[in-house]
Amino acid sequence: MGLDGKVVVVTGGTRGVGAGIAKAFAEAGADVVVCARRAPEVPLPGAEFRELDLRDPEAVRAFFAALPRVDVLVNNAGGTPYRRLTDADAERHARVIELNLVAPLTASLAAYEQLKRARGSVVMIGSVSGGRPSPGSAAYGAAKAGLEGLARSMAVEWAPEVRVNTLVLGMVRTELAHLHYGGEDGIASVSRTVPLGRLAEPADVGAAAVFLASEAAAYISGASLLVHGGGERPVFLDAATVNKEG
Repeated sequence: MGLDGKVVVVTGGTRGVGAGIAKAFAEAGADVVVCARRAPEVPLPGAEFRELDLRDPEAVRAFFAALPRVDVLVNNAGGTPYRRLTDADAERHARVIELNLVAPLTASLAAYEQLKRARGSVVMIGSVSGGRPSPGSAAYGAAKAGLEGLARSMAVEWAPEVRVNTLVLGMVRTELAHLHYGGEDGIASVSRTVPLGRLAEPADVGAAAVFLASEAAAYISGASLLVHGGGERPVFLDAATVNKEG
């Protein structure tokens, strides 16, 4: 993959999807730096942890300025609680947008000069929530839609020195999946809605991120790669009364 000795920064890479991404890059031979507000509960093999609040622009700029080089930036940090729009004020929803959209922009700008010198790449971690209605996580969905748009514009503005792409994730089986889907029975039920028959594993996301950052993807920029197991079966197919097998 041509990543031996490359410096890869993964934001929010201490657990779940981020840990899977960090592990995949380490296994590909990269020197991985993981940054988040809290240290990982379990040490990440092959990765160095740095404490960082990505919503603090000055701290983010200082963090990247202290790194000798950056070849790849994976903007993974993000997330949201379940919260309907009328259950909170706009300021609280804005904090979700800050974490999922503004923070990746802040980190990307802070890393730009190193990425430009290295002719490196940025990988945004998006979500299918950005391309469909997201009741209960509307601000998150709006932020992820904005993140894809941001990545496409960055890919044009920063070419040819820096490539920028987005991984658009569907459902992923992380340490907290049972809380979202109702235990193993819920996970099994939800998995049956995915054409490939299972939720993604963090390693699946990591492999896709490594590909986009590698020499194999040297001519790919401004792209959105769907990592969702085939998406969702349209509900109308089950509701329709024609073409049913007897």
